[in-house]
Amino acid sequence: MFAKLLSANRPVFKCLKTLHNCSTRGFSIGAASLGPVSLKGRSCLTLKDFSSDEIKRLLWVSGDLKHRIKHEKQYLPLLQGKSIAMIFEKRSTRTRMSTETGFALLGGHPCFLTSQDIHLGVNESSTDTARVLSGLCDIVLARVYSHSTLEELDKEASIPIINGLSDLYHPIQILADFLTLQEHYGSLSGLTVSWIGDGNNVLHSFMMTAAKLGVHLKIATPKGYEPEKSVIQEAQRLSKEYGTQLVLTSDPMEAAHGSNVLVTDTWVSMGQEEEKKKRLKDFHGYQITMQTGSVAKPDWTFLHCLPRKMEEVDDQVFYSSRSLVFPEAENRKWTIMGLMVSLLTDYTPQTPMLKF
Repeated sequence: MFAKLLSANRPVFKCLKTLHNCSTRGFSIGAASLGPVSLKGRSCLTLKDFSSDEIKRLLWVSGDLKHRIKHEKQYLPLLQGKSIAMIFEKRSTRTRMSTETGFALLGGHPCFLTSQDIHLGVNESSTDTARVLSGLCDIVLARVYSHSTLEELDKEASIPIINGLSDLYHPIQILADFLTLQEHYGSLSGLTVSWIGDGNNVLHSFMMTAAKLGVHLKIATPKGYEPEKSVIQEAQRLSKEYGTQLVLTSDPMEAAHGSNVLVTDTWVSMGQEEEKKKRLKDFHGYQITMQTGSVAKPDWTFLHCLPRKMEEVDDQVFYSSRSLVFPEAENRKWTIMGLMVSLLTDYTPQTPMLKF
C-alpha cells in the first residue's frame, strides 16, 4: 500500500546496505544525531511537555520497532514480565487494539478496565486508584473525559501515565500521524499541515507538536469552535521559536491553499451528541473534497484519526490514493509501542535514525 501512496514528486529513501531487503521507508544515515535523550520513567499526558529531540526519539523508536518486528520478523520481548492497566472511560477501536496487541507483542500483559470494571473517581478516588495501580502494574494508559483526571493520576502514581485521550489532548494520535507523514514524504521539516474542522483535542496536540518537527500548521475552524486560547498562545510561542508558520482562519480554502496535508476529525465527539444538529449546521462548508484539495500542493495527502463520518470528508477523498488513513491507523500500534518501550526501558534503536 505504501508503494502506491508514495508521491512521485518526492525521492524514495533507500535503506542502508546493512539492512538487507529493508521494506520500510524513511530511514537515513544523513540525519543529524539527536542529543542525549532518555524518557524512561516519564509520563506522557501532552506532547507540550516533550522537546523536539524527545518527540523525534519517540518517532525513531516507533519506526525502528515497526521495521524490526513487522518487516524483519524479529521477536522483541522488551516488556516481558511487565503489565499495563488500560483504563477506558470512553470506548475506542484503535486505542484499545493498538495498546493491547502492542504490549502483548512486546511480551507484556495488558489488562483492560472499563467504567464497569472500575468506577474511577466514583467508588474509589483517582488518588487511591493511582496508588493501588502503582503497586500492581508497571504503567497505566487512561482514556478519559477530563484531562484533570490524568493529572491527578499522574500526581499520585509512582509509575508512568499515558494519555490515551482526554478532552484537552490526544498525544498518541499525533505520534501516529507524524510517523505516517514521515514514511510517506521521507521527512517532515518544511511540510504544511492544514487542519479543517473543530478546535478539539487532536488539533491541540498538533499545535503542541508541529513546530518542534519543523512543520507549518494552518487551521480553519468555524467561529466559536476555535482552539483553547492557552493552546493558541503556546503554539504561537513555539512557532516563533522554531521558525514555522502558524495560521488561524475560518476559511477552509484559505487553510488548504498550498498545503501538503489536509486533516480533519469528527465534528461531534463523544459527549456532544445533543449538539449534533447545531454543529452540523455550523460546520457547513467544511467537508474535505477534491475541490478543497484543488488549491493544495500537487502531492497533497489526507489524514483522519477515525471513525469518520461522510459530512467530514467525502468518499472520493477518503478512499483515494491520497488518503493515508489506514496506514495512519496501523501506525497507532507502532507509535504506542514506541512510547511504552521508551517510558519503560533504556532501549536504543537498531536501525538508522529517521530523517526529520
